[in-house]
Amino acid sequence: MVVEDEPKIREGLRDFLEFHEFSVTDVQDGLQAERIVSEHRFDLILLDLMLPGISGEQLCRKWRQQGLRTPVVMLTAKGMEAEKIAGLNMGADDYVTKPFSLEELLARIRAILRRLDPQRSVGQQFTFGPFTVDAEGLKLLGNGKESPLSPRQAEMLQLFAANPNRVVSRQELYEKVWHESMDGIETRTIDMHIARLRDLLKEAGAKKELIQTIRGAGYKYENRV
Repeated sequence: MVVEDEPKIREGLRDFLEFHEFSVTDVQDGLQAERIVSEHRFDLILLDLMLPGISGEQLCRKWRQQGLRTPVVMLTAKGMEAEKIAGLNMGADDYVTKPFSLEELLARIRAILRRLDPQRSVGQQFTFGPFTVDAEGLKLLGNGKESPLSPRQAEMLQLFAANPNRVVSRQELYEKVWHESMDGIETRTIDMHIARLRDLLKEAGAKKELIQTIRGAGYKYENRV
């Protein structure tokens, strides 16, 4: 969703993003944006700060207080560092100052979406250590073997493959794979699934532990040679 009160900028962003195969909803004021977000789900919101009705700052803060997790990229003519920091602190995922390069904006959007959706980064078939994972066919291939995967195991491998050498917290793992909040869930649930996945990788012929436990932080896919 593009939230921008300047018609030329709004229409230009819509045309540019549609050219790059995004489906775009564009709105011109904060109150309209607030209503539409309450009714529809978006992958990302481009949000101008200076809006009639309700400001982008107020909207972003309100959405985060309500628990909305949709990534927000703020668009503004303001360029002072303190204002950028304030925007990020209120819950924005990125901050672009007008005038901006459309190609740079596109790169930022794609980077955010890759972090949030592993499929955008690694696809349905990808490498994981010495293996090839077929997430659609639910198969782990390698060492002349073919091992079946559960849908959840495939999603876990996909998330780790999209975030190599980065610690993935238990909460992030649960939210991205189970697609719900971890509130009230014991961490043992995650640990048990990781243990089963490690066993599967070892049985398939992994020579080392591909998924490391980082005490007190989460897990890390170690893909360095």
